[in-house]
Amino acid sequence: MKVLVKCFSQVKYAIGKSELALDLNPETTTADLETMIREKSAGALDDVTLRIAVNKHYVIEPVLLEDGDEVAFIPPVQGG
Repeated sequence: MKVLVKCFSQVKYAIGKSELALDLNPETTTADLETMIREKSAGALDDVTLRIAVNKHYVIEPVLLEDGDEVAFIPPVQGG
C-alpha cells in the first residue's frame, strides 16, 4: 500500500525531505511508521516528541494505516 508522509520542522531537517511516498506492508501502524522515520533520522529525533496526524486528524493510539493515507509527523511548536 502507498502512504504519503509529511514531515515538518525538525523532522524535515532530520531526514532531509518534507514529503515521502512510501510503499508499506498492509498491516503497518502509525507506531511502525514512526519507528521507520526515527531510524531514517540517524538519532536526530531521539529526544523529540512527535505528534502524529492521519488524514489531518491527530491520533494518540497506534492506528492501522490504509492505502492512500496521509500521515504527518509534527514536532513541538518552536518559535522565537
